[in-house]
Amino acid sequence: MHPARERIAAVFGRSQGSGYLLAPNVVLTAAHVVGDCDAPSVIVPGGTGRVRCRVAWARDDDRRCDAALLVAERDLVPPEAAEAFEPLVWGRAYDLRAWPGAQAIGYPQVQRDAGGGLDTEQVLGTLKPGSNLLSGRHVLDSGYGVPGAPGDGGSPWAGMSGAAVFVDGLLAGVVCADPHGWRHGRLTVTPSATLWSEFSFLSECLLAGHKPESRSLASPRQLEIEAFERRLRDYVVGKSGELTIIGLTLSDGEGETWPLDAAYLSLELTGPAPRPQVRPGGSTEGASTEAGRRAVPSPQRAEEALAGHRRVLLRGAAGSGKTTLLQWLATTTARGDLPPGLGHLSGCMPLMLPLRTLIRRGALPRPEEFLAAAAGPLAGVPAAQGWVTGRLNEGTALLLIDGVDEVPEADRRRTLTWVKDLLAAYPDARYVITTRPSAVREGWLSDAGFTELELLPMSRGDVLAFIDRWHTAAGQEHSERLRAFKESLSAAVVAKRDLGRLATNPLMCALICALNRSRRGYLPHGRMELYRAALDLLLIRRDREREIEVGLEGPELEQAQTALLQKIAYWLIRNGRAEIEWHKAVEILDRALPAMPAVAAKGGAEDILRHLVVRSGLLRQPTSETLDFIHRTFQDYLGAQAAVDDWDFDLLVNHAHDDQWEDVLRMAVGHAPPRARAELLHKLLERGDAEDANRHRLHLLAAACLEQVTEVDPDVRTRVEKAAAELVPPRDTESAKALAEAGRIVLDLLPGPEGLSDEVAHAVVVAATTVADDRAIPLLARYATHPSRQVRAQLAWAWDRFDTDHYAHAVIGRLPYDDGLAFVVKNSAHEAALKRLGGRPEVWFRGATPGGGAGD
Repeated sequence: MHPARERIAAVFGRSQGSGYLLAPNVVLTAAHVVGDCDAPSVIVPGGTGRVRCRVAWARDDDRRCDAALLVAERDLVPPEAAEAFEPLVWGRAYDLRAWPGAQAIGYPQVQRDAGGGLDTEQVLGTLKPGSNLLSGRHVLDSGYGVPGAPGDGGSPWAGMSGAAVFVDGLLAGVVCADPHGWRHGRLTVTPSATLWSEFSFLSECLLAGHKPESRSLASPRQLEIEAFERRLRDYVVGKSGELTIIGLTLSDGEGETWPLDAAYLSLELTGPAPRPQVRPGGSTEGASTEAGRRAVPSPQRAEEALAGHRRVLLRGAAGSGKTTLLQWLATTTARGDLPPGLGHLSGCMPLMLPLRTLIRRGALPRPEEFLAAAAGPLAGVPAAQGWVTGRLNEGTALLLIDGVDEVPEADRRRTLTWVKDLLAAYPDARYVITTRPSAVREGWLSDAGFTELELLPMSRGDVLAFIDRWHTAAGQEHSERLRAFKESLSAAVVAKRDLGRLATNPLMCALICALNRSRRGYLPHGRMELYRAALDLLLIRRDREREIEVGLEGPELEQAQTALLQKIAYWLIRNGRAEIEWHKAVEILDRALPAMPAVAAKGGAEDILRHLVVRSGLLRQPTSETLDFIHRTFQDYLGAQAAVDDWDFDLLVNHAHDDQWEDVLRMAVGHAPPRARAELLHKLLERGDAEDANRHRLHLLAAACLEQVTEVDPDVRTRVEKAAAELVPPRDTESAKALAEAGRIVLDLLPGPEGLSDEVAHAVVVAATTVADDRAIPLLARYATHPSRQVRAQLAWAWDRFDTDHYAHAVIGRLPYDDGLAFVVKNSAHEAALKRLGGRPEVWFRGATPGGGAGD
């Protein structure tokens, strides 16, 4: 296939050269042609004339790469030609095979006419990847007559630089030089693979409107691999391209799923706070430089926060959307439909590795076993042999390693060793690893070059967007009643602070939406009541409201479902597992049935387990041989009730330092009757008093447990509050977040800014804004004029967690901004309030469309 005439360009920069149109206004050429020219111009045959361009990207290192990307002020070809542009595909050489029939068309000096006018020359020859291996360039070796050298001793090929080189219709590189010593019989070429390794180049292509796609200049083996990869990409998109939306479906028994494209909501991430800079002698006073201030993390949407990072450790609480984010990365990467910021993932193949499944098998998998874990049905395809290690060696594998928190604590050291072994063996691959925040210490992989990012609680704008998408998925376009439910719920999460505090992650938002519809707008209060109502919906009311009667259905089994599920959940918790083998679940039910004769009369343990999987909506089968809960939160809730029923308080308290038991213990306090609750909290405080290493964690956990209950023995409550008071003020961001888990009680303990260091003042503000109750506003107002920009940046960012006008008047309007403080606008109400305050010079719009004036 020959390149179209309308895509061959002449480029005028520091010198005259050639170029090729990747899109009607995007030109690929050689960097040395552009040089230091700020506004090169380009013309194409039959085009719209000479057009000025800007240099979007250029690299000329005199060795591996000499290429530039130009973006024109307008299209270089008329509309009819632009519409006829076929998608261009890049070709990359994967071996040293020579490729005859290669061609390049440009405007060389030797082809000028007597009057000096330009004309084209089509160079035919052999592309030789095996030549110039050390310099990283290919060679286009002409098999035809060699032009004579001009009288001035220069190259007859001058002006050919920047011409695109094609092999079998694939763009294989860019002509960059006429090397000495070959009598003008060959040209050197910057290969396509070099440009594909440049993240910034791929990003600029996407921004300019050219979506890079590539295939190999391939041997039969490589063609077989490419066919396999197309199947694998389709498999990944199909497997990861649906989200489970809890509570979505009440009308049938199918899985509650919705296409990822329609349901995915990009949430905000932030990086870790910068550490204070220590001056010689150990002083941090005055050590905050301008560079350090710029390093203060600002919340960004996921695709922005992940931009350019090859290694990421992603932290997020239960239900915050970690796995969903990995699903989105997998599908967008597999499709090649990446946003500009993720151009460094172009050409990568994603492999999803759920640790909860892999750790159950004993030894963590070797690289060649990754395919069986991520796409089992394709693991036996002949082309898959050696494929994973090939991709890892190339650096074009994206490993999405999900759920470090679901690895038992005793196995995390070997998990870390496994990860670091992978990094040592395959340093160029891309890695994203997820965990709950408390599962691994801060900086767990920092020595391996990982960027740590954390999923933030959903902003009010995110919550409203999620509510709208949930109701769209449920069919609001065709139901006036659903639209009314959506409107009332949207108003409630803004007006009711307690409800707003619950709706902070996708899981809780989905439960609230489902319960709001099921209860005709009546919603429970508090986290425990919400879970209780959700289980009632999923286990009992859903089938009743659908008037479904199947097989074992009946009042005896309906009432026993929860107890049976509790036993499975508690076994998983006690064994540090997230999955259970089918036969073990059958054994657990078999041991329970003698105490439930009415249930046992319904059928054997295996029949009842199969019924629970089909009807409960809580159990699922990742494989034909294993079971897990649809979300870890339900496992913890049910297991906590079983622990309380068995009075296993010593077991609970003995594991309270383990992050995998933290939610279990908090929910157990919520489940327990008052006398048992007091005993459990008493034991927790006693253990904290006895163990210096765990004192802070256990005392804070006891304080956090108070948020789950309304009735507590007064003496026990006093002891818990006194222990929590000893942890105030928090010393850093991590301790601030842990303290905030105790809820509104913390607000009565937090001090004002007087006498606090900048770091402690920032931690206090983080704790208060994380509690996110309007009762915190008077305290936060005392920090509004704090000299530390990091403190004021936290105050500016947290605006959407509070009443817009109240917070604007008390806090936002008092924040000094002469040191460049940015104000974060997340909705139109913020923008309007900021305008009333006179605008600000630095405004960042997050999830809001600027109306033209907050900063005017």
